[in-house]
Amino acid sequence: MKIKCTTIILLLVTLSVFAQLKNKPALEEDFMDMGFGIFVHWSVDSQLGCVISHSLVGASEDYVDKYFNELPKTFYPNKFDADEWVRLFKIVGAEYVVFTAKHHNGFCMWDTKTTDFNIMNTPYGKDIVDQLVKALRKQNLKVGLYFSPEDFSILRKQGHLISRNSKMSQVTENPELLAYDKKQIGELIDKFHPDMMFFDSFKKGDLVQFVHKKDPNVFVTRGEIKTPEQTIPGAPMPEPWETCMTMGTQWAYKPTNEIYKDGSELIEKLIEIRAKGGNFLMNVGPKPNGEIPIEQEERLREIALWMYVNEEGVKNVRTLPTIIKDDDMWFTKAKNENTAYVFITGQKDWFKGFRRNFLLKNMKATANTTISVLGQNDLVVEYWPENTPTTRFIQHDKLLEISVSRAQRLYNNKVWANPIVVKITNVEFIKK
Repeated sequence: MKIKCTTIILLLVTLSVFAQLKNKPALEEDFMDMGFGIFVHWSVDSQLGCVISHSLVGASEDYVDKYFNELPKTFYPNKFDADEWVRLFKIVGAEYVVFTAKHHNGFCMWDTKTTDFNIMNTPYGKDIVDQLVKALRKQNLKVGLYFSPEDFSILRKQGHLISRNSKMSQVTENPELLAYDKKQIGELIDKFHPDMMFFDSFKKGDLVQFVHKKDPNVFVTRGEIKTPEQTIPGAPMPEPWETCMTMGTQWAYKPTNEIYKDGSELIEKLIEIRAKGGNFLMNVGPKPNGEIPIEQEERLREIALWMYVNEEGVKNVRTLPTIIKDDDMWFTKAKNENTAYVFITGQKDWFKGFRRNFLLKNMKATANTTISVLGQNDLVVEYWPENTPTTRFIQHDKLLEISVSRAQRLYNNKVWANPIVVKITNVEFIKK
């Protein structure tokens, strides 16, 4: 029996309605290449030093009223300098920045026509998102925008209980909220043309599809890929993924009772995440005046020095096909080459110029193998002319032995607490 052409056309149209648009494969590859990004949590309640947005849940009516009506009157980030932020993010080795355009509280950090609860109705009165986007473009960093579909300001106007767990906080149950969110997302895309969007809500409805239809070149992170929060998965995942994590215990600025991870711990988290094939989105929480807290800047600059030396092993890499870790060594490989990067951690008091040897079980040298330490030329140790710091290797029957000297002087005391990275080219990976 012949099927009419019109029937086939109708069938194809019907199927297309149900087809789910996805991130472009080329954008997925680009994302996996980047490796490291900066998350920025900043909103009107940074003035209080409290958890961002969530202090509204369970709050008294007096607190809620002051939050929505009084906090904007005192928000004046007169020391915000987008170019200064981005210069720091650039030197730290980040490839992209994700900024909280709107968190759960509903306060918009851009000049929006959808609500008066926005940055333009503060003493500051200037579009924060616009300034940051322009600064990022100047430094060729990718623009990511965080957006919360759950909006406490709308729940309050509708007379609903402020809670992320309430039925009406979800766009799937609240048509007015869904329409409102789409207007705001449309504004953000039309005005700023972001490279990425991060949707933070329990339910997304059709918002991800809305973005893909409006601009297929926007890469959706949370909402389409896995984005574990404050944790690192136990094993690699082949598809794109991203761990987002704070330096301390809170996303937004916490001026009191904060405990920070040290720089070495953050660097080693970046190493672990990259060895497992993910991206590290590390958070910054600016002060209410727009400055990055000195404790956070100190850690950013420690990472900056390490990345300045070692970013080759972090960017444009993938997981090793055989192993991700052996004792204190983590591994990545160049995306399209048989080049391995060995991250040597756990080395205490490794003084400039001294040599240490390590055994690798998972790779074998070839006739074309070369070896080097990222950042150093292997030719000289300062003030120690008789020391020859050349990186060497010996292929044993079942083990590859590498001999490494930490020759580059990075700190004044000649001891550097952070991992070094050994590059081994034209190597064979051994499957156990």
